[in-house]
Amino acid sequence: MLTGGGTGGHVFPALAAARELRQLAGGVELLWIGQAGSLEQRTAAADGIAFTAVQVGKIRRDRNPLAMLNRANLTDLARVPVGVAQAARALRRFRTDVVLATGGFVAVPVGLAARMLRIPLVVHEQTVGLGLANRVLAKGAARIALTAEASTALLGRQERARAVVTGNPVRASILGGDAARAWAEFGPGFDAGLPTVYVTGGAQGSQEINGVVADLLEWMLARTNVIHQAGPANVEAMTQAAAGLPAELAARYQVCGFVAGDLVADVLALADVVVSRSGAGTLAELTAVGRAGVLLPLASSAGGEQAKAARLLAEEGAAVAVLDGITADAVRAAIEPLLSDPARRKAIAVRARELGRPDAAAALTEVVVQAAGGVRAACG
Repeated sequence: MLTGGGTGGHVFPALAAARELRQLAGGVELLWIGQAGSLEQRTAAADGIAFTAVQVGKIRRDRNPLAMLNRANLTDLARVPVGVAQAARALRRFRTDVVLATGGFVAVPVGLAARMLRIPLVVHEQTVGLGLANRVLAKGAARIALTAEASTALLGRQERARAVVTGNPVRASILGGDAARAWAEFGPGFDAGLPTVYVTGGAQGSQEINGVVADLLEWMLARTNVIHQAGPANVEAMTQAAAGLPAELAARYQVCGFVAGDLVADVLALADVVVSRSGAGTLAELTAVGRAGVLLPLASSAGGEQAKAARLLAEEGAAVAVLDGITADAVRAAIEPLLSDPARRKAIAVRARELGRPDAAAALTEVVVQAAGGVRAACG
């Protein structure tokens, strides 16, 4: 049984593990429990994984604990027992051997139901600090799979004994990128003598990052080729930002709404520098393939997790992090040494790859199978 969702950061590690589980000898039956109409439901359907929906309660956090006692939170909390009952019925009906929970509020009722029915629960955490849902579930988990070694210090003594560092699973396709395919797609106007920078603010783009790119565009294009995933709603504005540039520079700028499918892997293979947020999935991919990253943490990320993760990578020499305000001047200061010094960006890329866990999906799958006592997998 898989559960986890709400965002790609929770969904895609579960999907990577599901694909790895399917490769086990003897065959594995999979069921995903999530929220109706959600990303996890669409992802499961696209990958041919059976899906069951349960009710979910979400807590809207606030620095003031009293402010959390609002109608929306109380209403949502009332849904949790219903979700637990629904999950328990699904767990029994599916004759579940083990549950893998990758976080998000949808994981809570499923994890609680697994504990109630004494079904082994594996919790996987993608960030350095455990998310609220995983903190709730970790106390009763058979195993706690972590992305970073630093996370073990945040666990209690008993939880630490059940923890294992697996890394954060990435899509297998990310590891097989072809730079030539990306060049064929984006590079007709590129200068082969210049490095290539991939800028991304995520699937929907980032107004903050797009604004910085607009301010720095002429400066960047004098030194590099740029592939920019700006978000579907922002392509026209960024195209206009480049419209007044000399034709030679404008040809080095390729803006798109979204880089889809396996083309992401190809772009990463081509890029010398990646400018991005520092979400867990992004960092897992950058380190798995070994790319020099300039990290622009999302200030509003839960618990400041993006800034923590960016700082850790920067301290390890595996990225450059912009931590004191994302301005054009700060981003320029972060990028410039990487563009002018190939040895420096190579050293960062090598260090990133040393910290990467391209085998994370296989490692997490092994933990899941062990928690289940080898059931199913041993059939082969």
